[in-house]
Amino acid sequence: MQATEKIWRNGEFVDWADATVHIGAHGLHYGSGVFEGIRAYETERGPAVFRLRDHMQRLHLSARLIHMELPYSVDELVDATRELVSVNGLPSCYIRPIAFYGFRELGVPPRDNPVEVAIMCWPWGAYLGEEAMKKGVRAKISSWRRMPSTVIPHAAKATGIYLNSMLAVIEAQKGGYEEAIFLTEHGFVADCSGENIFAVRDGVIYTPGLDTGILHGITRDTIIQMAADLGYPVVEKGLIRSDLYVADELFMTGTAAEVTPVRSVDDYEIGDPGPITVAIQSAYLDTVAGKSERWSHWLDVVPSSRPAGA
Repeated sequence: MQATEKIWRNGEFVDWADATVHIGAHGLHYGSGVFEGIRAYETERGPAVFRLRDHMQRLHLSARLIHMELPYSVDELVDATRELVSVNGLPSCYIRPIAFYGFRELGVPPRDNPVEVAIMCWPWGAYLGEEAMKKGVRAKISSWRRMPSTVIPHAAKATGIYLNSMLAVIEAQKGGYEEAIFLTEHGFVADCSGENIFAVRDGVIYTPGLDTGILHGITRDTIIQMAADLGYPVVEKGLIRSDLYVADELFMTGTAAEVTPVRSVDDYEIGDPGPITVAIQSAYLDTVAGKSERWSHWLDVVPSSRPAGA
């Protein structure tokens, strides 16, 4: 991770090195936090944050689901993000808003622990690598199951949930794969460690429904809308692992992963990215880079606070 100049924390800009927390912070001990992953892309009009307001609205929803009251409104968080990207002078970056219970009491219920809110941003390229964007990744069905929504609300992008994801992707990578795919407790396909998944069969795009307990992915929603606009039928339905093995095309989506093809699952070869995957990936990347007006309403252009060449 490349350090940048400033981090926004609790309403103020602080130096990167000074953005520390107490070792007794509740969020560190119990995973009692919520976060977002957002990207800003370099465009001809300046850095453009993709679906910024949608992400901050989901942050508020996530907080509500874990009984946390954020001390900043969606508008305040949107403005803080825009200013942070501008202050750091980044043409493109990954943005990480996070809210967590800080230091006061250390019992399981947070009681009077303060809610800490911070936003950081830094340069970050392709999450799974540039080669993965072109050729696809090798994925493995995890032996770990996606925790059901009766255990923890997956509509919340909560920090503690990601221990589940961490275990799955470590297992996959130790086995020589790049990414893990979760099944639900009933054996249906859920999602990946940090992405949603789509399968193409006979020209139709299939993806697990939200009733599987998966995160309500903003990139997932983007791709569903884009695919429909491009004339590809999208069906949300229960998928089993063999549906992935016999798919014509597979791809995963997420803010970090963007649109990444999957070339094999459990050594069942899917092959190079297919035409529908390539078309959707191209449409997405052109949109976020400001090269297409079709979905430009999703871009939030940030005015630079620094002169050109600074």
